[in-house]
Amino acid sequence: MKLLHANDRRGEHAPSWYQASCSTRRRPALEQNVIADVCVVGAGYTGLAAALELAASGHRTVVLDAHRIGWGASGRNGGQLGSGFNKDQLALQQLVGQSAARALWQIAEDAKQHIRQLCRQHSIDIDYTPGIVYAQHRQRQVSAAHDYCKLLAREYGYDRMEPLSRERVRELVASDNYHGGVLDHGAAHVHPLKLAHGLASAAEEHGAVIHESSEVLRITPARAGSARHVVTATGSVLCEKVVLAANGYLDELQPSLNKWSMPINNFIVVTEKLGDAGRQLLPLDHAVADSRFVVNYYRRVDDDRLLFGGGENYSYRFPDDIARSVRRAMLKVFPQLETAAIDHAWGGTLAITRNRLPFLRQLDPNTYAAGGYSGHGLALAPMYGTAIAEHINGEAERFRQLSALPAAAFPGGTASRPALLALAMSAYSWLDRL
Repeated sequence: MKLLHANDRRGEHAPSWYQASCSTRRRPALEQNVIADVCVVGAGYTGLAAALELAASGHRTVVLDAHRIGWGASGRNGGQLGSGFNKDQLALQQLVGQSAARALWQIAEDAKQHIRQLCRQHSIDIDYTPGIVYAQHRQRQVSAAHDYCKLLAREYGYDRMEPLSRERVRELVASDNYHGGVLDHGAAHVHPLKLAHGLASAAEEHGAVIHESSEVLRITPARAGSARHVVTATGSVLCEKVVLAANGYLDELQPSLNKWSMPINNFIVVTEKLGDAGRQLLPLDHAVADSRFVVNYYRRVDDDRLLFGGGENYSYRFPDDIARSVRRAMLKVFPQLETAAIDHAWGGTLAITRNRLPFLRQLDPNTYAAGGYSGHGLALAPMYGTAIAEHINGEAERFRQLSALPAAAFPGGTASRPALLALAMSAYSWLDRL
């Protein structure tokens, strides 16, 4: 069974709080053979940002999605708009050198501002709320986190990080789990599905055409020239360029990328309305991500509900009872929610890479691919899509910088990598409990 169809109803959003709180409209399936300059496969952040930039610069652009706009990770993630990449700047400096690390930091900063600019320009309301607390669950981690704040201020001019003592964390997060941490005032949390649909509407305003329920079955060379045929069950797109923006769902469509990225599943719940008790959990309305390898991440939504994400698996199937699984992690952080009901529970698939850095590739002169955001896709994916569009438009610098990030292949090939990853992740999960 394809991962695209393993866990969700065809053509329907996940049963998330996001879906329940976001007005969406359907786009028709592709039911004819059309001609375009660029065909984008996947209507998530990467594909929609690429389509917006391409359409705005005059390219005939068609977007195809197997399900709905924002159906994948773009519409069901934790909503945290963080700074930087999944590796900190010290690790990036060791990996690519200080100059390239500085350029990557600036791109990540530009990525946050890029989203805010697009939202202002196209009147997209994403419930933007500033502040993410990075909470340390071990005492020995706190001093390193505080030192990192100083490094960012000293070497990168980023003074938005506030070191937090144990007492200060307790004022911001009503949990005894944490020994200290950092508050990133330059980060934020948002409604991810509203962002996806806002980008889609903006792309359409510039002339892009989006088709939902249009799963791409194959991509083949045209009979003459360099064009490509992108084929669905009921139509096709003849185009010069193809952008593969399906992230965790590229496994069968582009098998050559399997060695570089791998899909994993993550799970989220949203509680019932908790009233004042809910507001007291996070009194200043920050989002939180903790320091565990299998991260707990959470924030308030709808004023007094708690959205809580935690737990992973590495098979195609979600657990039978997502709410029960995530509830266990939630109660370890907030035991005071023992009697709280769960109103929404859902899973989602994201793509990770071995070194947790995204990939950006020009697979051939006509085909681009990006993904593997490893949990940082909300901020980075729109920028990666924009970088692809810039490259197609002849502006290569940002694409060059991002595509130069080193990649490491997963060992064992497509068949065995899930088992090897599950073994490694289980070991890290065990270390979290020590």
